[in-house]
Amino acid sequence: MEILKQEELNSGGEVMVENAVSAIIQRVRQDGDAALKSYLRQFDEVDIEELRVQESDIQKAQSQLPQTMIEDIQFSVKRIRAFAQAQRQTLLEFEQEMIPGVYLGQRVIPIETVGAYVPGGRYPLLSSAQMAIIPAKVAGVSNVKVCTPPTKMGEVHPAVLVAAHLSGADEIYRVGGAQAIAALAYGTESIAPVNKITGPGNLYVTEAKRQVHGQVGIDLLAGPSEVLVVADQFANPVYVASDLLAQAEHDINARVALVTTDRTLGMAVLREIEEQLKTLPTANIARFSWERRGQVFLADSLEEAILLVNEWAPEHLHVQTINAYDIKDQFINYGSLFLGELSSVVYADKVCGTNHILPTRGAAKYTGGVWVGTFLKVVTYQKIEQQGVDVLAPHCVRQSSQEGLIGHLRSANVRWSGKLDVK
Repeated sequence: MEILKQEELNSGGEVMVENAVSAIIQRVRQDGDAALKSYLRQFDEVDIEELRVQESDIQKAQSQLPQTMIEDIQFSVKRIRAFAQAQRQTLLEFEQEMIPGVYLGQRVIPIETVGAYVPGGRYPLLSSAQMAIIPAKVAGVSNVKVCTPPTKMGEVHPAVLVAAHLSGADEIYRVGGAQAIAALAYGTESIAPVNKITGPGNLYVTEAKRQVHGQVGIDLLAGPSEVLVVADQFANPVYVASDLLAQAEHDINARVALVTTDRTLGMAVLREIEEQLKTLPTANIARFSWERRGQVFLADSLEEAILLVNEWAPEHLHVQTINAYDIKDQFINYGSLFLGELSSVVYADKVCGTNHILPTRGAAKYTGGVWVGTFLKVVTYQKIEQQGVDVLAPHCVRQSSQEGLIGHLRSANVRWSGKLDVK
């Protein structure tokens, strides 16, 4: 393995973020809405009295958007909902008599309330609203509360607002950052607490989700964006370069990499990235990310490339080899897999239907991304008749005795022999 381009090592700062977020959470828990409004003035430079978006605000936002944009939002909503519905159909309830008199079953129950965080920042990420809200509503969540930072005018970006509304949001609030996560977790006068929080965000949002985990459930600690492209000598360097820069423009901390088995292709991609950066309007972000965190690896073989991928466990894995589909099962650690040069990551980011809230920083080794199951509880139940007791109880009594748990023994034995203790 040879490294054609190495990333710079990250500097510290985690402790500073952790302490700042902790202080924000404590203030929101103590002061509620007053803290949220104070942080709106401090961080967003707006003075907002009513945190919740009203129906009139949604109608205003719809009137501000061109019809083509509304149609595009409706198209992606339909695609995301269709895929979530297909996923939901794979989660089945059942009841089965496992042995005579022992009936075991499984129920699939929606979470009651969910908080969906939709980032603001540099771009109006209307697709993040769809990814966080639609699977929850398909799952059957009765109340989805959305928090998103306001613009400098004190309003939610119209495209984000319309996307959240069409996705099925029940409540929408003009508040962002770690303070929004705190409000969703602990509640304020305006925002009732939820059972689970989902959605991507910056370092402060992610740290806030980590700190409130336990008080509420969270989907995962996602971000910054990652992509790893696997390419052979048949790959198109223009495609590869554009795919790397598409993720690099997300954030200055985005992590993008190429692993190739062909030196000529690797060098061509390096040159092509420089050419595309010359005309990319977001080059101020993409170049910083690429120069600081971009990597190019030259693998001795495809097998070595696959080993690197599975160790890296990227958020987005794009395989641009001539046999991409044939080798798909050899990749086991990734958030979402893109097979072939036409399967651009950006289609999944926006409109094709799969979810773009995915594990980063190696978390793909133990979890997948957000899906309809994120919002469902798979729980079990038991119904045991006397003939089942007659089979189960002797084993349970002996095991409980061996463990010294005599209360357990009695609970089992009284149903079997009619006596508390074994004679």
